[in-house]
Amino acid sequence: MSFVLNNAIRRQIGVVAARNMSGTAAVAGEHSGGYKVWKRLSFFVAMPAVGLCMLNAYLKHQEEHDHPRQEFVKYEYLRRREKRFPWGEGNKSLFHNPHVNALPDGYEH
Repeated sequence: MSFVLNNAIRRQIGVVAARNMSGTAAVAGEHSGGYKVWKRLSFFVAMPAVGLCMLNAYLKHQEEHDHPRQEFVKYEYLRRREKRFPWGEGNKSLFHNPHVNALPDGYEH
């Protein structure tokens, strides 16, 4: 009984796979409309997804903008400067942001 059921399932999967393969795939050098699928996916899936990601990033930025900055606590094991940085005054990192990154003595503002 299971042998008959197993063969029937395999046959049905083969028929469904054959139908799906002949629809939009490029078969034997023929490009029968496969580009249309990717064009539609690009415009109707990828573009809205990028827009939603941009909206999410903007809203998260606005949410963080309202919160006050954390109070500076001077720990001796953080922000250690064994030697000066080779750029600028030597105290700020290369991508220093005065609103977010603290110096060893505290925030700039």
